[in-house]
Amino acid sequence: MNSQPEPHILFTRDEIETIVKKLAGEISQDYDGKHPLLIGVLKGSFIFMADLIRHLNFPLEVEFIKLSSYGRGRSTPGKIKVVQGLRSKVRGRDIIIIEDIVDTGHTIAFLLDYLRKKKPASLKLCALTDKPSRRQVPVSIDYLGFTVPDKFIVGYGLDWDEKFRYLPHIGFVEVKD
Repeated sequence: MNSQPEPHILFTRDEIETIVKKLAGEISQDYDGKHPLLIGVLKGSFIFMADLIRHLNFPLEVEFIKLSSYGRGRSTPGKIKVVQGLRSKVRGRDIIIIEDIVDTGHTIAFLLDYLRKKKPASLKLCALTDKPSRRQVPVSIDYLGFTVPDKFIVGYGLDWDEKFRYLPHIGFVEVKD
């Protein structure tokens, strides 16, 4: 078995906590008096979403969606499809998508289009990380944590081949294609 690379730290646990609290403050201000549906994109967003909702000060509902995008490759998107859909009603609701990383933009653009067709009252995107250097499809992020370099990001829910999700910080690994 190959030894796995050691991740280099980009953002510490404390830096992440500060950003999560900042994002929660912005969202709380915008959704005061509302009851939004937060939709986490699996698998990567689950840790971020759990920490984020602990800092929100209003009633909300939580839902998850799982999409399949890249298949086995990392640089060429395949056909995106919904693997695990939503059970909650979207029509007429305020929706906040919770995403771990916006990379090429293909997956999140697909999800935004998918949800718009269901006619929500509002639709916003909250992303922990953004990698604009790889963007192929324009995406507007309403609440953004960190902008990251063109590296393979891991930790705090983000993985490399299901490894490193458990790390309390965000780092990167050198991956050879």
